[in-house]
Amino acid sequence: MNFEKLSPVNIHKDNLTISYLKNHLKQFQEWQVDCFKARHKITTIITQRARYIDELLARLWDSIGLNENYDLSLIAVGGYGRGELHPKSDIDLLILSQSGFSKESEEKISAFITLLWDLKLDIGNSVRTLHDCYQQGKADITVATSMIEARYIIGNRNTYEKLLQLVEGKDFWPADEFFTVKKEEQKQRHTNCRGDGYSLEPDLKNGCGGMRDIQTIAWVSKRHFGAHSLLDLTTYNYITQGEYRELVDCQTSLWTIRFALHTVTSRPDNRLLFDYQNEVAALLGYSGQGNQAVEQMMKAFYQTIHRVKELNEMLLQYFDEAILGNIAQHIEYIDEHFQLRDNMIELKTGSLFSDQPESILQLFLHIAKDPRIKGIYSPTLRELREARRCLTHWLQNIPECRKIFLHIIKHPRGMGLAFTLMYEYGVLAAYIPQWSRIVGQMQFDLFHAYTVDEHSHKLVQHIYNYPKTKEYHPLANEIYSYLEQPELLFLAAIFHDIAKGQKGDHSLLGAVDAQAFCQLHGLSRYESKIVSWLVKHHLTMSVTAQRRDISDPRVIIEFAKLVRDEKHLNLLYCLTVADICATNEETWNSWKGALLRDLYYSTLKMLRRGLENPPDIRDRIRDRQRKTLGLLLEAGITEEQVKPLWKRFKLNYFFRYHSAQIVWHTVNLLKHDDHSRPMILISDQNERGATEVFVYHKDMPALFSSVVTEIDNKKLSVHDAKILSSRDYFSLSTFTVLEQDGEHIDPDKIQRLKKAVEMALLAPEKVNMQQTRLPRVKRQFKFEPEVTFLPTRRKRTQIEVVAFDAPGILANIGEVFRSSGLVLDTAKITTIGERAEDLFIVSTEEGNALTEQQEENLKAHLIAELSPEG
Repeated sequence: MNFEKLSPVNIHKDNLTISYLKNHLKQFQEWQVDCFKARHKITTIITQRARYIDELLARLWDSIGLNENYDLSLIAVGGYGRGELHPKSDIDLLILSQSGFSKESEEKISAFITLLWDLKLDIGNSVRTLHDCYQQGKADITVATSMIEARYIIGNRNTYEKLLQLVEGKDFWPADEFFTVKKEEQKQRHTNCRGDGYSLEPDLKNGCGGMRDIQTIAWVSKRHFGAHSLLDLTTYNYITQGEYRELVDCQTSLWTIRFALHTVTSRPDNRLLFDYQNEVAALLGYSGQGNQAVEQMMKAFYQTIHRVKELNEMLLQYFDEAILGNIAQHIEYIDEHFQLRDNMIELKTGSLFSDQPESILQLFLHIAKDPRIKGIYSPTLRELREARRCLTHWLQNIPECRKIFLHIIKHPRGMGLAFTLMYEYGVLAAYIPQWSRIVGQMQFDLFHAYTVDEHSHKLVQHIYNYPKTKEYHPLANEIYSYLEQPELLFLAAIFHDIAKGQKGDHSLLGAVDAQAFCQLHGLSRYESKIVSWLVKHHLTMSVTAQRRDISDPRVIIEFAKLVRDEKHLNLLYCLTVADICATNEETWNSWKGALLRDLYYSTLKMLRRGLENPPDIRDRIRDRQRKTLGLLLEAGITEEQVKPLWKRFKLNYFFRYHSAQIVWHTVNLLKHDDHSRPMILISDQNERGATEVFVYHKDMPALFSSVVTEIDNKKLSVHDAKILSSRDYFSLSTFTVLEQDGEHIDPDKIQRLKKAVEMALLAPEKVNMQQTRLPRVKRQFKFEPEVTFLPTRRKRTQIEVVAFDAPGILANIGEVFRSSGLVLDTAKITTIGERAEDLFIVSTEEGNALTEQQEENLKAHLIAELSPEG
């Protein structure tokens, strides 16, 4: 079957029924998908669809009798006006009259549009007079842009010609105004799509480097030059033949992915979501084990949008001069090869980048040195692109380049705009071989929002901006201000994830790469080892703070032994904070900040005390009791009142809670008379970055599962839990809670939560997990749980559980512990995207650690309960 046989022209007038036409449309779509799978040219497929719809609309226009009204014209506008139509693209139509519409024509137009809706076509229609078009187009740039691409389908051609005269008139949208608004529109569009195209779920159409960026070039060209295609720009010497072919190639790549996406989703969605990536990759012919097919597809996509981004930026600079007349008049000498043209750096010596590659690095050193420079002049950018593509070896292999690179990384402004432009224009990938491997490298989780290279770039930006973010990261700001060699921190940031995608532990592999790079660049053995150590342990501080019991002095001692001295601790803290912030905009919260600060100060105290002088636990407890008692005396509570209560508490209570928390508990417990009912306290001070729910109640097996179920039912997240018991078998437990977005609890929820927890403890048999629909984005990431037993502490067993973060997971784990006859001592809850990575410290009812057999039984029970099928 071919297009001619499927053409609506061949449909007999007696067959223009809804059912017949729906079936005909279905056959055409299936034929197009077959053509796509057979690797026919995407441009042919897209234009054939537009032609098919043209012919179908023309037949229906005639069948309704609209051809009898000689004033009306049916016009394709927008993307359809360009003669391009994807499976689920809007079919934008303009029904145009020169003067107005009679009652009869209005009825026929209504019947025509209703027929198109009945056929389930994705119609975007407008019915206007020429006067309406002018007024609405002048008022709305989107309407004006749509009409600029008007294309005749059927009806009165003279009416269509008059529209062209109207929209091509200089007073309709002057080229300078049109260009200014479209440039601002593009900027806003990029902001709405995270500001770049390197999101792991990118928008093919609106993201940076997406289809709209190519269309913006075409729109501006058409409005100013009257160019009917991108090829026309070559005649005006705005792009070279090579750049034209590159733009077309990029457009073809984006069209191909979009056609596949629309075919898979059967809806007009331009976001390449995780849900569809596997199917789209398969339809495009990518293959491989695991995520390899998606990885190949996404790498090609990111390379495409990078090329579009460069060309778009370069051409808009040219247009800025041609259309707005913004030709820089002020030119200032920099050196024999470079000059400052207003606020842009310009190359004076043609082919310098190709003849002397080290001059590429010199360009960025000038940007670092001169704060007046805001970007690279478009002809220089073109020279840079050409030279970069002609390189035959890595820039780091040139000794002079290495010297200049070190100057850049050590300069106070080097890791700001200069580094960003090196990254954006592909110079970093041309300099560091390992970096070239992570360009467009996917990260298959819900924790990261960006590709590996973009995440690493954002990490560098966060470190560079520490001096400006004192309000958000005061400790990092303070530490960074007195770092003697911040370049070591920046090098660690560049290399921390550079081995992702390679076989093996990326931290260990990256540490080897980092050390080799440092030694190649002449850093001392000591400096190289620091950078290598930071890369190797860049996850350790985060893991320790969030997934270990940092109230335990033994945890602090082990961490202090790892960092060894204050310099390593300071650098690791700064790297860790920036790494968390660079994953996505929602990851950092005040609770994580409090945990990291606590770990930092506890470790710092340990290092200054000396690792050979660990603190005596009993001395620490006595000191805390003494300070707390002083605070209680100030509040009017006597030692005689306090002592009988404190005698009921085990010693671990006094090193697991701070003085302010003990005061809070004590004051309220002394007022609590009815011990048959629970006492629930909920903090509203948020001193540690989260809300604390304190539970005092008689011990019961289902306490943990009951409380976390009610917290989950209120759409809140548990981040930490201390499950302590008194000597007389009462619970003294705290649950650290945040909203699901990491913010503090809404005050309206606090009293409802308090009441719900109280009722759950009084009647645990009535507690039920509310049915919660699994979020769309998590459905693609189910995986088998992992249960690991960490080195056993005295009379306690530590269990690390990594599982899919499904609703009710904590309640399920708590129920497993209860049914296994285990006592839960501590829970450290960490959610990383789709993964729950939690630490539990448990013991038997007799107060002992688990035997090997008990561990095996518990592991089997947990895996059965937490598996995706379960």
